Amino acid sequence: MSLPNEPIILLSFVNTKLRDNYSSLDQMCEDMDINKSELLEKLASVNYEYDSSLNKFVSAAK
Repeated sequence: MSLPNEPIILLSFVNTKLRDNYSSLDQMCEDMDINKSELLEKLASVNYEYDSSLNKFVSAAK
């Protein structure tokens, strides 16, 4: 499965997968064969970071 290329659509896709199917980002990346560092970098480019306590990407803007 290929991931959406556009960062905001990717954000929505990943957060939905995390909410519905996975208890952690590591679990999702391993199961879906996703390069975690590339995913983190792509979402950081639009100011989102992974919050493990919420198990989703949230805005990093303060």
